[in-house]
Amino acid sequence: MITHDLRLIADAILDKKGCDVISLDLRKIDGAITDFFVVCDASNTTQVGAVADNIAQKMKEEGHTLYRSQGEQNNFWIIQDYGNIVVHIFLKEYRDFYRLEDLWADVPRKEYKEQRKKKASDGTKEQ
Repeated sequence: MITHDLRLIADAILDKKGCDVISLDLRKIDGAITDFFVVCDASNTTQVGAVADNIAQKMKEEGHTLYRSQGEQNNFWIIQDYGNIVVHIFLKEYRDFYRLEDLWADVPRKEYKEQRKKKASDGTKEQ
């Protein structure tokens, strides 16, 4: 189930052209505040807000609760807390400055790219 949720978040980011989407598996870190971080960036504040809104909408549609969100007042760095997943949506310059991923350089990470839809022989689309 967690894999599905991580992919759902990644796809919501990629739908709004978010960049460099990764997840960090923090489950083996003692005292970690969550199981996973998802980190991405966007090129401007409008896009940061659009990515955050799209994630919130897609997660709500799947029945997930957004426990806390911060950063919408300036859209430089928005944090969304879904309990076992915390999402960090950065303005590119802020991600480069804070280098959040480097704090957990030794944890397993996964990069997400857009999934290409293939045309099936019956004309329907499949993933």
